[in-house]
Order: sequence, then C-alpha cells, then structure tokens
Amino acid sequence: MEKTVNQKAWFLVLPVLVLVAFSAVIPLMTVVNYSVQDTFGQNQFFWAGLEWFEEMLRSDRMWDALGRQLMFSGIILAIEIPLGIFVALNMPKSGFWASFCLVLMSLPLLIPWNVVGTIWQIFGRVDIGLLGYTLDALGVNYNYTQDTIAAWITIIVMDVWHWTSLVALLAYAGLKSIPDAYYQAAKIDQASRWKVFRYIELPKMMGVLMIAILLRFMDSFMIYTEPFVVTGGGPGNATTLLSIDLVKMALGQFDLGPAAAFSLMYFLVILLISWVFYTVMVNLDKKGM
Repeated sequence: MEKTVNQKAWFLVLPVLVLVAFSAVIPLMTVVNYSVQDTFGQNQFFWAGLEWFEEMLRSDRMWDALGRQLMFSGIILAIEIPLGIFVALNMPKSGFWASFCLVLMSLPLLIPWNVVGTIWQIFGRVDIGLLGYTLDALGVNYNYTQDTIAAWITIIVMDVWHWTSLVALLAYAGLKSIPDAYYQAAKIDQASRWKVFRYIELPKMMGVLMIAILLRFMDSFMIYTEPFVVTGGGPGNATTLLSIDLVKMALGQFDLGPAAAFSLMYFLVILLISWVFYTVMVNLDKKGM
C-alpha cells in the first residue's frame, strides 16, 4: 500500500525560514560580497578576489587578537567547568533549600550583558567601587584601566561570576538524572566519595558537561559587550579580543573589506569548533555515557 505524504506541514515552517533568511542568510551574503570587493566610496565597488583574506592571514593584529581570545576562552573553561561541577555536587538535592539554590544560581544569568559590564566597571573603580576602594585601602595596587594583569583578572572574574551558574545548573540536572540504585550499589560496595564521583557521577554528567563546554566556549569566544564596557579593549590592546578588534576595524576604521574577511574567518573557526564538539557529543551518546 502506497503511503501518502502530506507536504502541508512545510507551510507551518515557512515563516521561520523567511525570518531566518532575512535575519541571517541575507546579512551573511552581504558580508561575503564585501569580503571580495573594494570600494573608494560613492557606492562604487571593485573586484578584489581573495586579497582581503590574504591580508588578514598575514596580519599580526589578527593573530595577536586570536591568541588573546584563545587564552581567555581557555582560562574561562579551566575555571568555570570544575567550579560549576563543585557547586552542583554540593547543592541540596531536594526540599526548600534545593529550590532556593536553583533560583539563586539563576539570578546572574538573568542580568543583561551590558548591565554586567557596567556593574563590574563601577565595582572595580578605585574612587567609588567597593572592590577597587577596598583593595586600594588594603594597599593593593589595583587599576584595571592602567594595569594589564588587573584588567585580565577583572574580565575573567566577571565572566566567572556571570556564567558559572550555567555550568552548575547543567551539571545539577545531570546529577538529578542518576537513579538512586547506583548510589545504593556504591554504598554496598563501600566505594569512596571519589570513586562515586569518578565512576558514577562524572560519566552520567558527561553529556551535559559537553553541552556546557560547547556553550561556554562559543559564548566566551564571541564575547564582546562585557569586556568592551569594562576595559574598552585596553589598557592598550591588552584585552582587545577578536570581537572587539573586529568592531574597531569595521566601525572605527571603516575598513569594510578586511573586516568582512575577518568576520567570515571568525565565523568559520566557530563553526569548525562547534562541529568538533558536536561530533564528540554524538560519539559519547553512542557509547551510552
């Protein structure tokens, strides 16, 4: 018997496809167009081919920004993933305090990015900020606008404060999905706390942890608003990450061709890394972890 296929469901998806076309595909095509052309103003464009891509690949400025970006993302992941797991392991599993902790952990995630940057910009000021004033009173030379190390510490602590909750909540969801029978078997076997974590909790959390790593890497690799509000990319270019450098190139210098090529390479790097994470997650799911 031949099965009838109903294609009417595509009409329900059509508005979403149109919206995506206008909000993503068309702007992307515009960027591609700019990346292969040059202009001298008056809306006159000239074919440049791969000239801007070659220029960006030879640019020390882009590679320096990429190095700072990778270092920032690496530090963020090295701090937030273990810290989020530690918080999740120590959160109450049921009752009033469990609900209270979940609400408390969700609060930083509700704050807009520009507000987070403004909070930490004021918080770290020596004249009116609680952190800056306290450290200055203790004799600590802290000035994130002039000292490179202080600037890096500020944006890292700011990001850890803002996003560790996401890792903790995902890890907590993974822990809640573990059946009590696993813990009962471990108790009968007199397994230590470390062995329970190593052989029961960590494997069962691996799926959500890969999602947490993917989300945090993508967000930290594309971060712009918070560090720009706090340091503006300074002092000098010390905290000029890829996104900040790209905006300076496109809007500050109005170098549309190089900026378009830069943004496409930026996009491809994120796409490649996301594909790697997705492949790892699929393989872990096939193994039943």
